[in-house]
Amino acid sequence: MLLSASNLTVSYGAITALQNVCVEIDRGEIVALIGANGAGKTTLMRTISGLLRPTAGSIAWNPPPTPAQPGDTLNYFSPYAELVGLRPDQIVRLGISHVPEGRQIFANLTVQDNLLLGAFQNRHREQIRHGLDRCFSLFPVLLERKHQRAATLSGGEQQMLAIGRALMAQPRLLLLDEPSLGLSPILVQKIFQIIRQISRDGATIFLVEQNAHMALSIADRGYVLQTGRIILAGPAADLLQNPEVKRAYLGG
Repeated sequence: MLLSASNLTVSYGAITALQNVCVEIDRGEIVALIGANGAGKTTLMRTISGLLRPTAGSIAWNPPPTPAQPGDTLNYFSPYAELVGLRPDQIVRLGISHVPEGRQIFANLTVQDNLLLGAFQNRHREQIRHGLDRCFSLFPVLLERKHQRAATLSGGEQQMLAIGRALMAQPRLLLLDEPSLGLSPILVQKIFQIIRQISRDGATIFLVEQNAHMALSIADRGYVLQTGRIILAGPAADLLQNPEVKRAYLGG
């Protein structure tokens, strides 16, 4: 287990956006979260990355596989942590990067400067150089445009830049919020090919996506969120065949 969110409740004033949400993400998985607009998907992403604080619940990072006993040694890359209460920069340092809905790149900075901002906590020049090389390998178009202002990129290129910036932090868990939003079908296919490659390279991925069929097609498991509650969960292949999911999200 890499991350376990338990009984999360998040409110905006009198409005409850998430209620008793439980999500588990295993190492190496792609986990998809689908649901209608306003269901609370982005709220869950922002809560995991520390941008929102829940009114109840917990988020365990790197929890032990069984209840820990006194004297146990956790043989993991990073220690156990409770994420609720940590700042976003502390959560990034633990190994979680968030690609937000709408990309939120720095439009007036160059492509390369946007990428370097993703590594702002890293002081090792060789690791930063390796990160840039990896991003340019995944996204050759960014290498061609590395000295251009980000505002001059197309929508698809800006999405690639947002993903690349997140990868510069060398995350163990990548949170992707609506990566296909506003893109043409050809670019959607390209972005999802890249997501598969990032997964094959060893990252765990939690994917929020309006294109439910595409998301479940590449995911190992999935959750369905409806008005702030998880109503279905299971292997992605099973959710693709679920009549309720087909009717509500797959146009079938």
